[in-house]
Amino acid sequence: MDNLHFKVKEAESRDTGRGIVRIDPADMKKLDIAIGEIALICNEEREVPAKVMPCYAEERGRAIVQMDGLLRENLGTALDKKVYLKKTSIKTATKIVLLPLNIRDTLQGDKNNKYLGSLLEGLAVVEGNRVRAKLFGSGQLDFKVVETMPKGAVVMDRNTKLEVKSNKKASKKTHRVSYEDIGGLGGQIHKIREMIELPLNYPQVFQHLGIEAPKGVLLSGPPGTGKTLIARAVANETNCYFYSISGPEIMGKLYGESEEKVRKIFETAKRNAPAIVFIDEIDSIAPKRDSIGDEKQVERRVVAQLLALLDGLEGRGQVIVIAATNLPDALDPALRRPGRFDREIRVPIPDRVGREEILNIHTGGMPLKEDVDLGKLAEVTHGFVGTDLEALAREAAMCTLRKIMPEIDFDAGELPYEQLADLKVSMEDFLEAMKDVEPSAIREFFVEVPSVKWHQVGGLPQIKQELQEAVEWPLKYGDLFAKANTKAPKGILLYGEPGTGKTLLAKAAASESGVNFISVKGPSLISKYIGESEKAVREVFKTAKQAAPTILFFDEIDAVVPRRGGSSSDSATTERVIAQFLAEMDGVEELNDVVVLGATNRKDTIDPAILRSGRFDLLLEVPAPDVKTREQIFKIHSEGKKLRSDISLADLAEKTPNMVGADIEFICKKAAMLAIREYISNGKTNMEEFEVTNTHFIEAIGIVIDQKEKSVPFKVS
Repeated sequence: MDNLHFKVKEAESRDTGRGIVRIDPADMKKLDIAIGEIALICNEEREVPAKVMPCYAEERGRAIVQMDGLLRENLGTALDKKVYLKKTSIKTATKIVLLPLNIRDTLQGDKNNKYLGSLLEGLAVVEGNRVRAKLFGSGQLDFKVVETMPKGAVVMDRNTKLEVKSNKKASKKTHRVSYEDIGGLGGQIHKIREMIELPLNYPQVFQHLGIEAPKGVLLSGPPGTGKTLIARAVANETNCYFYSISGPEIMGKLYGESEEKVRKIFETAKRNAPAIVFIDEIDSIAPKRDSIGDEKQVERRVVAQLLALLDGLEGRGQVIVIAATNLPDALDPALRRPGRFDREIRVPIPDRVGREEILNIHTGGMPLKEDVDLGKLAEVTHGFVGTDLEALAREAAMCTLRKIMPEIDFDAGELPYEQLADLKVSMEDFLEAMKDVEPSAIREFFVEVPSVKWHQVGGLPQIKQELQEAVEWPLKYGDLFAKANTKAPKGILLYGEPGTGKTLLAKAAASESGVNFISVKGPSLISKYIGESEKAVREVFKTAKQAAPTILFFDEIDAVVPRRGGSSSDSATTERVIAQFLAEMDGVEELNDVVVLGATNRKDTIDPAILRSGRFDLLLEVPAPDVKTREQIFKIHSEGKKLRSDISLADLAEKTPNMVGADIEFICKKAAMLAIREYISNGKTNMEEFEVTNTHFIEAIGIVIDQKEKSVPFKVS
């Protein structure tokens, strides 16, 4: 039968490096190819073997073939190009010779070659192919197939003899990046491809429409989200001339030298068009000119030269400029207009789905135990960017490796890859690694999610319910909220007398929902410099929005937003801080997936504008506990303590009127301390005899009552 033609589409990240292609099962029937059978993927120039698998349900019904970047490179094709498949009979390789591409003299020795062969087992190759071995952890090695026995397309099995040649000219660069190596940024990559691949590959389309092709893309976003990785992937996928600029390398000490370097880069790119010029950290070479001092004339001239090259009198031809920055507001405004940078694409902090994709990429070559749940890890890694998740995977592998480090003999001359083959990374290793890897997105405000559960908060069922509805429900039942066309409250104020459990409730809400918890102490926002306090408020809300979903907790919020109209010298600063807070809570810019929790025991001193609906929607009073609630609190804080059987928590609750949760917690601690004092003073040594008695509790209650009676304001005579 005739060969079927397919359009090339990127592979799923889980399929990278496996040497497989995916097509519609109906097309597999037409080609008479069984699942897992080897076929030849062909274009006019080359043929490469690959294992054929059915595509996923959402891709069926279309004439597409999903191939990873490695197969596309071997075939010499690109995304959206046409290829065809044909059935073939394939032989098993008796010997394969590999040449390292990005390392020097690696994996020498028969034992290590055997381990490498186990990683490449089942891979179909042909002479000239590039193959990739994914090592333990997040490392990977690229090789070129320089010889196969027999000749032609062959498949490797456990009996294939592997030989790795020495390559002293091997590149020290990292491996070639393709779109499959980028997780959680599907929308951004689609926009980039529209902006860059179309003008480079099909300029005649724009000529026909009579419009100028886009010539510049500005990537902005927090550090570690994948801006540079996207640029590297675009350069590799388009197969065009690529030149990367970093700020310091173009700065020269002589007058006019810096501008000349920039001109030469663009002239070289024009000669090699179609070309991509990538400017990393562009804010370092093109800052706002009005904020540059007179002593920095070089920076002014470089900005002017860059503006002229991007959109001056002379066109720059088929040269596309990609720039990346995590400080877009620091760029000169003249750069941020169409004609220079036609589109600004924000690269955000990944959401839960994006984090799972990234974890799948970085654990692709990692042997995982069955208990590893990447979905669960994605849920608890809020605020983690791509580089954090890569570090997490690496640290988890290191945790596993440490277990066998004492048994490894490093003097043997060969790395013990056979020992590594039996290692598997567990969920426990990932959780251990999380202790060492902090989320970059909220590092300045990072507070570990508290391990407080709802059952550890005595009583207050109505307030617990309100907090669950405001924090947990929008995450768990997002579709239902969308269907009802409603939004959860964005602000909740907990008020009541000291010690009633306001902060504890906030911790429980964060812990049970699993969202990020950013705790802000009011005085830390206040600065003596004009404008700094308002900037601190903006930064707190900006960080919370970037790391969403987030609980932003302001303890003692009355210190941050007191009632305006005071006569003190600091009233002007206070009023500006309050105005900034009001704008952030309910301004023009929407506050999405951020719940602001405030706690205070002085609600009357808070500015009334803060307490209106739309800012703090719910004002929840946390009352002093009644008898039944006090009994529950006694039960929570005495749990795990060895109490004498005659103790009645109900009686203790009756004996503690007007006491709050903090008092009861102290009574339980003090009773235990009194029991310890008695045990030691009596010279006892048998631990089984230790117990807390009713007498200890009564004495502790007396101490608290005595302290409360003495706690009157100190007066100066």
